[in-house]
Amino acid sequence: MMTGVLRIFRFSLVQRPTNLFDSTKNVGRNVSKRLLSETTASPTPKSSRMRVLILAGAVGGSIGAAYTFYKREGLKKAILNPDGEGLPVIWKELPKVRISREVAGPDRSLDITLFQYPTCPFCCKVRAFLDFHGLSYKVVEVNPIRKTELKWSEYRKVPILVVKVDDGYIQLNDSSVIISILQSYLLDPDYKLTNVVKFYPNIAFMGDDGNIKKEVLNKYHVMYHTSVPEGHTKDGITEERNWRKWADNNLVHMLSPNVYRTRSEAVESFEWFSKVGEWDKNFSPWEVSSIIQIGSGVMWMLGKRLQKKYNLKQDVRLSLYDSCNNWLKLLKTRGTQFHGGSKPDLADLAVYGVLSSIEGCEAFADLRKNTKISGWYESMKASVRRHDGFLTR
Repeated sequence: MMTGVLRIFRFSLVQRPTNLFDSTKNVGRNVSKRLLSETTASPTPKSSRMRVLILAGAVGGSIGAAYTFYKREGLKKAILNPDGEGLPVIWKELPKVRISREVAGPDRSLDITLFQYPTCPFCCKVRAFLDFHGLSYKVVEVNPIRKTELKWSEYRKVPILVVKVDDGYIQLNDSSVIISILQSYLLDPDYKLTNVVKFYPNIAFMGDDGNIKKEVLNKYHVMYHTSVPEGHTKDGITEERNWRKWADNNLVHMLSPNVYRTRSEAVESFEWFSKVGEWDKNFSPWEVSSIIQIGSGVMWMLGKRLQKKYNLKQDVRLSLYDSCNNWLKLLKTRGTQFHGGSKPDLADLAVYGVLSSIEGCEAFADLRKNTKISGWYESMKASVRRHDGFLTR
């Protein structure tokens, strides 16, 4: 089935206009006719040469423009992976790294190791999902500057989830992909995890800039295997998916410019990150100090760039409030406690996970004071801590 989907996807991407250069020839002919019809007098040698030069320039320009268009279209071709490629790596052994701590939940059906930064919003999303479903897991805190804990992996971002399977340990990358895969698996645990991941292949393709880019198919899709489950609708599933995307593509971009708004706020935020992540237990004193001082300086400058990149307001707090108010407006329109109704769904967990990453920062305190986010947020926190996803499974 997936092979067929990929063939269709490839076919749709490689289509390009036909007879492109034939149409270019017609352009040349039309230009030629128009230029030659503009005068009825007998041409002088000088004017004839001029017409030839103009005509040659027009035809050459048309061919050049057509060739450029052809190249741009060609760059959009998908470079699809052969069968067996583009799927998660399976390691024979668990990477030899120091486990920072273990989180015990009521569900021990999976052997999970999470590589993370404690206050990375994407890592917080994954932890919110794991805790909500009561899944036990081990945590490896990654040094954000040296990243020595990721030496074993070609993929160098966090979060990374490593899960024990029959043939070894499967590596899952990207927070939204991790959540979609695990949610699909929990809906039908008899369908092995190694089979579920086949619905989420990586594809590589050439972008307009000529660089190879990679994406994961079905990143925000949950595989229901048979039909839409009871209590869900197709429209509801689509909306849940869209708000998960919103959390990644909108809400996340509000954080750095707010958390690192000033130099002092940046340092205070990193000091809180150090406390929450127990850096003193996982890194040497000089590493902790360098992470705080260097990291806060880099992120303060990055926050300014992100403010411009995402067109945030001059007072970046207002942009943060606006985003959260959009979420609250949605909940009010639905008339439910959560986006999922009486219990959280993946959209709730995504938004909660992102916001939980800044809970100890000044920006979050201001958010509480200037919006009505606290009611929903505290209800989400309680639901996650109770492992409501496990209790209602």
